[in-house]
Amino acid sequence: MPARRSRPRRALALARSAARGGRAEAAWREFAASFARAGMVPPAQPGLAAVEAAEGTAVLLLAPRQALTFTGKCRLRCLYGAVRLLGFAMASHHPGLPVFSPATHCALTLEALPGARPPAALRQLRAAARAAMRAHRVRRQARVKAMAHFSPDCAVVLLEHLDTPVTRFLLSHPPLSRLFEPQKKEESSFTPEDAVLASVGIVKCSPDRGMLVSESVCGALEELIQVCCAEDEGVPVVLVCGTKNTGKSTFNRYLINLLLNRLPAVEYMECDIGQPEFTPPGCVSLSSVTEPVLGPPFTHQQIPRKMVYYGQTSCEQDTERYLDVVKYVFSCYKKEVPLVINTMGWVKGEGLLLLIDIIRLLSPSHVVQMDMCDWKAMPALTPEYLHLSAGLHTKGKQQPKCKQLDVSATESWKCFEGEDVSAPQYKLLYVHPEFPRAGVAGEARVHSGVLRDMSILGYLGHLQYPDIGAVLPLHSLVPYQVPFSAVALRVIHTDVAPTNIMYAVNASWVGLCCIPDEVQSQTDGPVLLTQTPICDCLGFGIVRGVDMEKKLYHILTPVPPENLRLVNCLLLGNIAIPNCVLVGQQGIEGEIPYVTSDYNYSILGSGKLRKKHFKKKEFAFDCDFT
Repeated sequence: MPARRSRPRRALALARSAARGGRAEAAWREFAASFARAGMVPPAQPGLAAVEAAEGTAVLLLAPRQALTFTGKCRLRCLYGAVRLLGFAMASHHPGLPVFSPATHCALTLEALPGARPPAALRQLRAAARAAMRAHRVRRQARVKAMAHFSPDCAVVLLEHLDTPVTRFLLSHPPLSRLFEPQKKEESSFTPEDAVLASVGIVKCSPDRGMLVSESVCGALEELIQVCCAEDEGVPVVLVCGTKNTGKSTFNRYLINLLLNRLPAVEYMECDIGQPEFTPPGCVSLSSVTEPVLGPPFTHQQIPRKMVYYGQTSCEQDTERYLDVVKYVFSCYKKEVPLVINTMGWVKGEGLLLLIDIIRLLSPSHVVQMDMCDWKAMPALTPEYLHLSAGLHTKGKQQPKCKQLDVSATESWKCFEGEDVSAPQYKLLYVHPEFPRAGVAGEARVHSGVLRDMSILGYLGHLQYPDIGAVLPLHSLVPYQVPFSAVALRVIHTDVAPTNIMYAVNASWVGLCCIPDEVQSQTDGPVLLTQTPICDCLGFGIVRGVDMEKKLYHILTPVPPENLRLVNCLLLGNIAIPNCVLVGQQGIEGEIPYVTSDYNYSILGSGKLRKKHFKKKEFAFDCDFT
């Protein structure tokens, strides 16, 4: 038996092999350094064929049913055969799609699909694969290497290095600089294929870090796909509910991607104001989804068809306004394509009663209830249970005493106008999310507040210019000048004296909204609203400053000018700008705006704000977002 090579000699041999690929050697060194920083042994997956195609691109060959679980980011294009990623099936006619698998979330898995191809000679199939690679400028030497692993049933995938303004902006903040790097030690060996993948920005990891779908989830998805694609049963409305960390968001993304395999669009209504999918926190929105969702919320912030800025991450203080907002947004749904509704994880006490109100209000055709197998956090929301139970603002057929449901006043029992208290008609799909990683924020175990800040940073990333490689700090961008008389102003979450209103607005996150009434100014000061309107929100901005002499707001926003012309209202809620935007920007010399170290803590009420945490969270990132 030949002697086993020592680890240093083996690593040197692998490095020499990778050096023949040009850029892969440098990528390998950086890749190995990233694992050293994380205290890791780089992972491996035997039998994977990856070839460097050009600088920053690679060709990956997957045998049928072979899978690659990975972290990182890249642009993915299928050249031959078909692959599946988070439920979405991609073939050669699909354009390249950006894919994001950060360490804060469950790792994505790319799987080759066995496809029924028309009968053709092996020579023709090989010629088709070579032609596809040649059309995407894969070098001849790389084509030869790739075709050495070719089989008629395999899938050929082109992976490209992905660098967008949003990701550049996110990674420019030190707490997030390792966002797409692996976080946990894995016992595996490092191969030249790993270096090739690292050159495009992705890292293989163990398959058990990917999403494992339970039997009940598969059954629910199959039934929903069949119902949504059947044209003779009307348009389904699917409401997904359950306690926190049961995988509602993962289930929704998977369902949307599966539907997009067969439908051109899917409507998505977001009722979770704490962790929205397509908008910054604090919003109820309705979005038309036409592209697969292949990343967490901070990677796909977009402008919904209808959006209202509620202004807080919890609706406990004003559930009536929350329901009015939900009703207002839902009224925009035209029932032309299936609708997926996401709900909050607040399902205890009044949260459960509020969920009952929402189900009555939105009248879904299917309710997907996600709960753990060994511990039921909420009762089964069958139509019979909903018919008999009272909600927070609606009555059931048998109204129990308020004391039993922990409701303090009988005034809480109110019916919506024209409410029908007859038994609801929907099908309950009770799902046990046994896949272990869906509700866990990856290996990083990031606090929900950090994820909210990441969504805001993802939104602010759209301020970066697409044709400039370097990140421009926000203080270097020119804000819009908005006259006091052009917009009305309202603080949503608390009462502020008119004399102090400008102190509250300065350096704040604001919703840019449109109210139907014309803004009329009686004085040269700001126009203040006495009540919070339920109105369309067109986007968000940061009040960079307030010019009291010229009566101007200075607002920084990525909202396009054609939409800004419709804005006549600024709503200030309880959503804060991430600290890193204020204290971590590059290029600031001297004192940082809005930040002071000369602070008198002896003043009454000037102490540090303390948050109550029931359980200490461990972060892999050195996040300072509190």
